[in-house]
Amino acid sequence: MQNKDLVLGIDTSNYTTSLAMTDINGEIAADIRKLLTVKQGERGLRQSHALFQHMENLPEMLMELYGQIDKDRIGAIAASNRPRPIEDSYMPVFKAGVNYGKVMAASLGVPFFEFSHQEGHLKAVLQHSSLSDETEYLAYHLSGGTCELLHIFDKTIQILGGSKDLSFGQVIDRIGVAIGMEFPAGREMDRIAVKKRDELRDIPLEKNKIKKQEALLKKIPIDRLEINLSGIETQCQRELKKGTDSEKLIYELFQKISACLCSITEKVISQTGCSRVLFTGGVMASRYIRDEIDHCFKGKPLELVFGDPALSSDNAVGISFLGGKELWQLNR
Repeated sequence: MQNKDLVLGIDTSNYTTSLAMTDINGEIAADIRKLLTVKQGERGLRQSHALFQHMENLPEMLMELYGQIDKDRIGAIAASNRPRPIEDSYMPVFKAGVNYGKVMAASLGVPFFEFSHQEGHLKAVLQHSSLSDETEYLAYHLSGGTCELLHIFDKTIQILGGSKDLSFGQVIDRIGVAIGMEFPAGREMDRIAVKKRDELRDIPLEKNKIKKQEALLKKIPIDRLEINLSGIETQCQRELKKGTDSEKLIYELFQKISACLCSITEKVISQTGCSRVLFTGGVMASRYIRDEIDHCFKGKPLELVFGDPALSSDNAVGISFLGGKELWQLNR
């Protein structure tokens, strides 16, 4: 009898079609992703357009996956079914993965499991981290559509704070598109921010032209553990219209985002007494932001977990891990 030692994960988020296969040992056997196409100059996709692209992508991607893995080894299929594990959380794009997953599970005669996109993000980074066995920790979910600070305790997820309007990912992408970059713009923006930072570090302090009094952008205001980000987007758009150097602006934007996250982290650790913090979501693939947060808390008695940048952006790996956990429990 064929060993059913693999779990197929499917994630159909706003901007990426993702498939992943993990085994009983928690190892990644396959990880296939395809970014959805956004027209030059546009800042996103309508749900109907994203859903259509997922439906177009999945057959081709599944054939690619079956070229790598024997489908008879699949013991379960899992898919993301909504943005967050809360009531009334819904987006049509997740229907693509759920419907494909249900049909495939029925045809293979294996169990089908559903989880939220947010739970997948957390699990992807958590699985092989130092927090994998912890029952309590703090977590950020920072992506193109989400900006939340979470408290995970005994499998429950409580939202402690985050943005009340835009997400960090939205601000970064909107400014990138305004500059003329392709959507999503995060990777290119991060590269420029790191490059500018490294250039400035090589300039003697007395000759550094980016001084506090010459800053282009104001600090992101923090109200308890909540923030509003429409203000910093407006500031950035205003500077671009004035002809401000785009590299300097990108550097300052990433600087302000990093400083904001450091301040919120200090506050929430003080309030909760929990010193374990997990950083997830596509924004946390940023080398600049990770470096700044790490530098801010260096030497302090905290446990900060960033994980592999490749598992920070949208993927189906975490969904597959979650499906595997359910399957192995069923088969005990």
